Amino acid sequence: MTRLPPDMLDDPALTAVLDAVEAQGNRAYLVGGAVRNALLGQPVEDIDIATDARPEEVQRLALSAGLKPVPTGIEHGTVTVVSDGRGFEVTTFRRDVETDGRRAVVAFSDNLDKDAHRRDFTMNALYADRSGIVIDPVGGLPDLEARRLRFVGDPEQRIREDYLRILRFFRFHAWYGREADPGAVAACAALKEGLEQIARERIGSEMKKLLAADDPVASILLMAETGILDRLLPDTETGALAELVGFEAREDFPPAWPRRLAALSGGRDCADALRLSRDEARAQAALAEAMAAKWSLNEAGYRFGIKAGTDYALLAGSRGMALPPDWRQQVVQAAESRLPISARNLIPPLTGPAVGRGLKAAEALWIESDFTLSTPSLIEAALQAGEEE
Repeated sequence: MTRLPPDMLDDPALTAVLDAVEAQGNRAYLVGGAVRNALLGQPVEDIDIATDARPEEVQRLALSAGLKPVPTGIEHGTVTVVSDGRGFEVTTFRRDVETDGRRAVVAFSDNLDKDAHRRDFTMNALYADRSGIVIDPVGGLPDLEARRLRFVGDPEQRIREDYLRILRFFRFHAWYGREADPGAVAACAALKEGLEQIARERIGSEMKKLLAADDPVASILLMAETGILDRLLPDTETGALAELVGFEAREDFPPAWPRRLAALSGGRDCADALRLSRDEARAQAALAEAMAAKWSLNEAGYRFGIKAGTDYALLAGSRGMALPPDWRQQVVQAAESRLPISARNLIPPLTGPAVGRGLKAAEALWIESDFTLSTPSLIEAALQAGEEE
């Protein structure tokens, strides 16, 4: 008999929600990612609860217990119950009535087994009662132990219900899998055209999560082999991503999806394909420009700041730039450096565009000097550059 770690259930906020939902004889179970991660010994961030209570019952029971119900997904059976300032998603057992590859029409159910069979992967279809006993309706425990990612039931049927599951497959493989079920991989490849139905915002969200895994390289290579990666992001550089991930490990740096995307894209514009925000797109373009120009660490830290300057250093280091032992401190120093002159030091004699030319020249010398050039020398250089046409 498999049980959750005991300390997971020693949570007064969670206990209050379970007590409320079960107060009049209904059943409530922890489900999905919380159970999976607890069994893997990984952090549990959000706890989802499945129940045979209907959504309106959940709301009434929560109010009766002094908790706050929020109907966040009421049409799909989900009520977020706020307990001690934390939200717990409580969802009624469901079965699919109709699907079109993007969304599903569901009917509520009293049957845990039917609820399990509509879920995506076996390792996500694990339930646990309040005593911590794990319930495994679809054979998820052996798959979890083997880190084998497998769809619940027929892979093609699961994918046709929601084509985003293709990307979820590769994302979960990156985060939790060592082995990808061959039938699942074949189904993803065969149905990849269905991704055309999925909003690019959702595709972008999945790709960001995938690239944020400790080591996403095997999953990305699998996406490339199946033709899925090229459909989403043509002409990617999987080798550059592998080099970066290896370099991050050697430098003991945590993952960051923007840095990984910059390596994978090779500087190509992927903002529209992944529906990046304006700020995210600008950051990608800036990194690509800096890499093309082969900036120094000083310039990257000075112009980008610590975070993006560090991303640049790791990207450049993975592509052969020799980083000094103190490169982290160098980036921080550059980011914290301030040009000790401004326009008022140049007016007069400079005016108009000449002021900008002068400051730009002084800034380049400031960076090149390791931020040591004296103020008089910078003013002199700026005045000279400003006077030149």
